[in-house]
Amino acid sequence: MQKMVEDTFNMGVKKGGGVGFGLLPKHKKAQEMSTTTIILIILGVIILVVLALGFKIGWGKVLPFLPSNNVQNVVTACGSACATESQYDFCTAPRTLKADDLKAKAGVDAKEATGTCSDFSKAPYTAYKIETCSTISC
Repeated sequence: MQKMVEDTFNMGVKKGGGVGFGLLPKHKKAQEMSTTTIILIILGVIILVVLALGFKIGWGKVLPFLPSNNVQNVVTACGSACATESQYDFCTAPRTLKADDLKAKAGVDAKEATGTCSDFSKAPYTAYKIETCSTISC
C-alpha cells in the first residue's frame, strides 16, 4: 500500500527534478526542436512564395539581380543554323539577344533586341561575335 501511495505521489515528478504538470517545461530539448521546426516552416513558406512569384510574373522581375545574358546561346544557335545550312533558322527565325551592354551598342532602350541571325551578324551587333554565313544567302 505504501508503494502505491508513493507511486501516485511521484507520478508527476520527472527524473530531472521538474514537475511534469507545470506550465513551464524544465527540459529545453523539446522547446528547441519546436523553434527549429517553426523556423524551417517559415523558410519553406518563403521559398514557396518566391517560386510561385517567379513562375507567375517571371524570374526577371522577381530576381532582377540575376544575369540575363544569352549571347552564347544565340551564337551557338546561329552557328548551328549555318553549319546545317538551314536558311529558315538563319534568315527568318526570330531570336532575342539579351546583354547588359546592348543599349550602348544597338541604341535601344531595353537590354534585349529581337532579330534574326542575319541581323545579329551585322553592325551594331558585331561585338557579340555572331558570324555571317557564307553558305546561306538571305
